[in-house]
Amino acid sequence: MKIFTQRLEQPTAEQTAILATQQQNGQYLQLDFDTRQRSRFRATLQNGEAIGIDLPRTGTLKDGDVVQNASGDIIQIFAKPQTLTKVTADNAFELMRGAYHLGNRHVPLMLVQHDNDYALYFEPDYVLADMLVKLGLTVSEVAHAFEPETGAYGHGGHSHGHDNRLSHADTQSTIVGDLTKATFFS
Repeated sequence: MKIFTQRLEQPTAEQTAILATQQQNGQYLQLDFDTRQRSRFRATLQNGEAIGIDLPRTGTLKDGDVVQNASGDIIQIFAKPQTLTKVTADNAFELMRGAYHLGNRHVPLMLVQHDNDYALYFEPDYVLADMLVKLGLTVSEVAHAFEPETGAYGHGGHSHGHDNRLSHADTQSTIVGDLTKATFFS
């Protein structure tokens, strides 16, 4: 079994041609969001060939990403359509209100604009869907590839690299620490 260990940043023209041929032959992966978040897993190409993925923890695989093994073989990853909850509203304010409530619950959320129509997508959760209906939003179940927003501070999820930014947990403990030392005036 071939093991793919690195993400290819930008395929060359030759690699792009190889990927096009592979697509015709079913030599690509279609993965749901939960699988694309993992750095190590076994998978089966569309043509039935088993492969392994063993990547550094560098974030979620995105639709169209290309991975490479030590021999130079490449495989393209595509976001697999999966069951999602789609949220729409009669006006932008109501949809924004729904996004606020979902964000307040740290729900991975995909924001889509098609022409002048806007929609929110998230993985099915009947409690959240019921909340949104009670807020007056329209909720439906659809099959769609899921590419949620990655956040304003990075390229995906929580950072585990060695950079100068604070992690989510570090930021929270710093804020809590500062609040416990603060003096409040009445």
